[in-house]
Amino acid sequence: MERGGLLDNLVSNLRMSKKMFMAFAPALLSLLPIPGGALLSAPLVRKGGDGVSGERKAAINVWYRHTFILIYPLGALLATTKMAHLNLYATVPYVAPGFLFMLLGGYFFLLKDIPGRIGDRNPPIVSKITIPVGIVLLAPTIHFSLMILLPNIIPEIPLMIGIISSLALSCYFGDLHWKDCRPVLSNMKPWNFALLIIGMFLLLNIFQASGAPEVIASVAISQAFLLVIISAFLGFAIGRIQVPVSIILPIYYVKYGAMISPTAFAIMLCSAMMGYVISPVHPCIAISLEFFNVKFKDFLKPLRALVAIGIGLAFIAASVLC
Repeated sequence: MERGGLLDNLVSNLRMSKKMFMAFAPALLSLLPIPGGALLSAPLVRKGGDGVSGERKAAINVWYRHTFILIYPLGALLATTKMAHLNLYATVPYVAPGFLFMLLGGYFFLLKDIPGRIGDRNPPIVSKITIPVGIVLLAPTIHFSLMILLPNIIPEIPLMIGIISSLALSCYFGDLHWKDCRPVLSNMKPWNFALLIIGMFLLLNIFQASGAPEVIASVAISQAFLLVIISAFLGFAIGRIQVPVSIILPIYYVKYGAMISPTAFAIMLCSAMMGYVISPVHPCIAISLEFFNVKFKDFLKPLRALVAIGIGLAFIAASVLC
């Protein structure tokens, strides 16, 4: 989509306030799961954030790049729900409160007082907005539809059909030929995704077989502490959102002797996200700090209270609902 000019078409035809654009740009690009993908949205945030401090632009870029990850079915939910033996699409409503918190909390803490609008006075070309957005949304739509229509099919088959369909439309509307895709393939390094997924499930099974879950489960900690505090700590320490899930799940199974509920899973995932978005080893943060030329401690200033509130709300929810 980037190489074919579809993303440039989208941005050049948007007409909205600066605050909405600064949130929309990283949120939209987050639907394209690229490691360190904050580098794609950072120039757009800088373009829309004229007059906004560097630390706030970095915080907006990181925060809104990860907001939609909580509900987008082909992102972090795809692997983590598989590990938890939960239905991918049935889990989305349970994580929706976390998504709404990130959406609204980010507005009040990061965007609310940013004035101005972007876009010129010329009317937008609607097709240049609807085509790239439609291509992004096509893959999960096909995946979901085929899973409903063909409930006994291998789940990965509808997934591949959806992704290949989006890819084909990207090439068609971006006027790309097969030769143009070779440098795209080289630059995106898709084998990193395959190795990451293999690594997560390998870690999950090794951790389960090691006896460590039994040892940790024997420690007298509450379910809320396990799901929220430990998840947030692991997200912060590891700089990933899927890996904390692969560590917490076997501990939960041993400690409580049952599969995790969608509610408990959602609280765990949202808590890991709170640590993840302020982790110093998170690639998106490192990229944003360098791009906007700000220090990590300054980057944290707009986010500290927001993350603390998020963890606090998750802890209350876990104490009441789990």
